[in-house]
Amino acid sequence: MKRDALLQAIEDSPSYRLAHEDSEFLSSDDLRSVRLELEMLKPERQLRRHKVHSTVVVFGSARLVPEHLARAQLAALEQRAGMQPADATLPVQIARARIQLDYARHYEEAWRFAEIVSRHFQQQRRRDFVVVTGGGPGITEAANRGAFDAGARSIGLNITLPHEQAPNPFVSPELCFRFRYFGLRKMHFLLRARALVAFPGGSGTLDELFEVLTLVQTGKVRRVPIVLVGAAFWRRAIDFEFLLEEGLVNAEDVRLFAVVETAEEVVAVLHEFYGGVLPANDTALD
Repeated sequence: MKRDALLQAIEDSPSYRLAHEDSEFLSSDDLRSVRLELEMLKPERQLRRHKVHSTVVVFGSARLVPEHLARAQLAALEQRAGMQPADATLPVQIARARIQLDYARHYEEAWRFAEIVSRHFQQQRRRDFVVVTGGGPGITEAANRGAFDAGARSIGLNITLPHEQAPNPFVSPELCFRFRYFGLRKMHFLLRARALVAFPGGSGTLDELFEVLTLVQTGKVRRVPIVLVGAAFWRRAIDFEFLLEEGLVNAEDVRLFAVVETAEEVVAVLHEFYGGVLPANDTALD
């Protein structure tokens, strides 16, 4: 082979690439610890740069939609039922659409809560109680939307999934992150958290809620207000009274959270907990 061809073969070899430019190397099992560190450092540097001192975490179903969309979906299905009465799947779809319409009120409450708390706490030089969500659709979109309407910043902690999760358009672009590891994402949810507000949701919402309850119960994080919105949903989804009666939790464990219905009630819980004084700027995790 000619000299130039030999040199080109060397330059094209993966072993010759700079380590930080070698995506295959960076994706290897041996570099997992480095990837974990990078996912810790990148959002942290950006949050410090933008002077985010404390956050309020909002969780909830990604499947909920605004009321006007829920009404339109129900109306379209009912119209189809009138035109296609033989379609046996329509009654089930209509029943689910009615539930979706009922749950749409939680989208509106998440939207209003985020707008209220963002207007109240975010200032030009110091940003407190910045809304942080999973960055996707549904309740998370509603919360980011409320902050957006208040002219405030909000954070989106997106995650790579088999069916890619797209960020909602209301997250502040400079505070929209994407994670590979759920563990690091969860850590960033809690590092600056001064409150957790959980709206009705499925596995992801329950996972995050119980993780925070466990961390507070075991003293791994300081106690923060934990607010569940929608009493009818939470009473049926988790029977805390049954757990208490069976001796599987203690009475003080059940007092770790409050159950409310409206955005204003969530804000009242936060005010009562903090006594009108902003929390100190230090990490919630030990």
